[in-house]
Amino acid sequence: MNPKTFSYVRLVKSEDLNHHGTLFAGRCAEWFVEAAFIAAASALPAENIVCLKVHGFEFTKPIHLGEIAHFESRIVFTGRTSLIVNINLHEQDTEEPIVSGFITFVNINKDGKPEPHGLILDLQDPKDIEINKTAALLRK
Repeated sequence: MNPKTFSYVRLVKSEDLNHHGTLFAGRCAEWFVEAAFIAAASALPAENIVCLKVHGFEFTKPIHLGEIAHFESRIVFTGRTSLIVNINLHEQDTEEPIVSGFITFVNINKDGKPEPHGLILDLQDPKDIEINKTAALLRK
């Protein structure tokens, strides 16, 4: 399978703010997981996917009221039963990430046990190959 980038866009509203008047990290984490789940659910049935771990949810600057948060998510690694999604949040007119990280999901059966998914990534782009190597290190 070829990696595909998914976009997820949110408007930062007053109910999304913390006591400093910037985007509450908990709300951003919720959106971060949703963005990753969209990528994972593009490859596997949603009912078979569970979140195992969030890796490196790190802000580089605050996000303010009225800003538009653009999340981009992409499956970057596949294991036997797991897959890892890379997520980047950036402002509307920039590509520089404000928040970036990875999430590992596991494919489960109806009994909640991990089950092989059969996905194999076909990586051609050097950037995809590099991020795949980074994601592979997260499994340890």
